[in-house]
Amino acid sequence: MKLLRLALALSAIAASAAHAQTKWDLPAAYAASNFHTENLVQFAADVDRATGGKLKITVHANASLFKAPEIKRAVQGGQAQLGEILLVNFANEDPIYEADGVPFLATGYADAMKLYRAQKPLLEKKLAAQGMMLLYSVPWPPQGIFTNRTLNSAADMKGLKWRAYSPATAKIAELVGAQPVTIQAAELTQAMATGVIDSYMSSGATGVDTKTYEHIKRWYDTQAWLPKNAVIVNRKAFDALDKATQEGLLKAGAEAETRGWKVSQEKNGVYIDLLRKNGMTVVEPPAQLKADLKKVGDTMLGDWLKKSGPDGQALVDAYRKM
Repeated sequence: MKLLRLALALSAIAASAAHAQTKWDLPAAYAASNFHTENLVQFAADVDRATGGKLKITVHANASLFKAPEIKRAVQGGQAQLGEILLVNFANEDPIYEADGVPFLATGYADAMKLYRAQKPLLEKKLAAQGMMLLYSVPWPPQGIFTNRTLNSAADMKGLKWRAYSPATAKIAELVGAQPVTIQAAELTQAMATGVIDSYMSSGATGVDTKTYEHIKRWYDTQAWLPKNAVIVNRKAFDALDKATQEGLLKAGAEAETRGWKVSQEKNGVYIDLLRKNGMTVVEPPAQLKADLKKVGDTMLGDWLKKSGPDGQALVDAYRKM
């Protein structure tokens, strides 16, 4: 009888522990080997440890749970409790999401952090209105141009089959006379292999992840901008957690942000070295190309300020005062 009572007690304890454990899904758009995804996996492990196993987060890499454009809606609707998004992908929803995708507004890590500080309160406000919260954000390394063409000026970009993955990259294509083709990260390698695109603008990280060097042999280090990935959380899911678990999640998020910015900067040099080792020529943009692209940036900043109104002007003013 004692053994039966002991067995029942242990069973009740196990059931209670299982009931107390919360499981969350975290959809992400990039490969498991990408530093953003590795950071997510580390973050999930940190949450597990910080919450004593009460909150378990499963990372679904490479758009395996939801495709990149679907992740924000999935988090908003509660199909996923949190997810990683590329902010510039949602520029059509609100221009504030696109601030870090305006070319040549912030071109290095120090300026990118200043821009983030200016942008963050507005991002938090927009997400809160949709029942979400910003947990943390990490930049991609600076963006350059992958192409087999020799580019001496923007005129040389005319007619390129240009991968567009955001409104900003589509607008660049329009301004330089390239042909924009919408391709998500998970489809990029196939698009190059089949000739659907022959050029695109992204970081060395994307070039390595997708083995771009097997198809394209030049990368122009234009330092155009540092777009950010953001991890967003469904507010109701967050509010359903107990206080200690919430604190553990927020602490792990803050650590992931600090770690992610540091790793992004370190990886930038590593990725560029890997591009070179795999046969790609890394090119310092000629003066005329730089000047032409700066004009593109000025045009796009002007357009963005018109779209974003007082919020956008306040953001840029705050950024420039830092």
